[in-house]
Amino acid sequence: METIKITEVGPRDGLQNEKTILSTQDKFEFVTRLVESGAKHIELTSFVRKDRIPQMGDASELAAMVLPKFGSQVHFSCLTPNPKGYEAALASGFKEVAVFTATSESFTKKNINMTVLESFSSFQPIFDNANRDGIKVRGYISTVVSCPYEGKIEPSKTLEVAERLLEAGAYEISLGETIGVAVPTEIEALLEVILKKIPSSLINCHFHDTYGMAIANIKQALTMGIRSFDSSAGGLGGCPYAKGAAGNVATEDLVYFLTKEGYETGINLDSLVKVSQLMETKLNRYLNSRTYIAKKNVG
Repeated sequence: METIKITEVGPRDGLQNEKTILSTQDKFEFVTRLVESGAKHIELTSFVRKDRIPQMGDASELAAMVLPKFGSQVHFSCLTPNPKGYEAALASGFKEVAVFTATSESFTKKNINMTVLESFSSFQPIFDNANRDGIKVRGYISTVVSCPYEGKIEPSKTLEVAERLLEAGAYEISLGETIGVAVPTEIEALLEVILKKIPSSLINCHFHDTYGMAIANIKQALTMGIRSFDSSAGGLGGCPYAKGAAGNVATEDLVYFLTKEGYETGINLDSLVKVSQLMETKLNRYLNSRTYIAKKNVG
């Protein structure tokens, strides 16, 4: 049975836009439950300014609780938007970091107040230092199909950004369909261009589920050889710079789909449902994972 790599992004990408600020202990419990459910790749936090993203203000404290306990059994990563963030991540014990840019100039400007070209200049020192320190770097690209400000993005633009990230030293490129508007034919068109130049083993897909198309898009990516996907427990997430963008594809929905399709994920669905149940209580709101809702109603 073929195994699919799932990167659980709930603790970082899922929580960063939540209005309810969780305690570090609550986040630790969230991560503990994810590990117990079988998650092997978890994006834990982001080393950013607390005044910009308050939810991530305890990155060092959370890492100090999580990494000593689970670091030997789980691959933890964190987002480092600048060299200062990278140094903090290194000091906290991370062996993998992520940088992000986008295909859209407008989105990049709104997100990190830089042009796409400037974003590469800003994180080149991260790649240089990571190479020196033996740290893996993952590259995120947002708005790979469509931008909330510029509309449709040509696949060639995404390819150009992806190739630059790989040249800089990224070991994997996460293609972010940030606003969740794409349909399978658009994913097919994107990947046809990407995979002519870049091996599928270097590509991850990160789908949002605004129009309920994430699983259909994952199916399309699977048929084209992609074996790495991001997801978030309960469908947590969204983007503060993309109005109306729903959360990430729910990890429950992804695990349910992949399992029924005959793939191995290493994640126990029933345990994962309990994780989302916990997070509904912590965040005091309903989560929108279809599989979670179905399982909750049945059992």
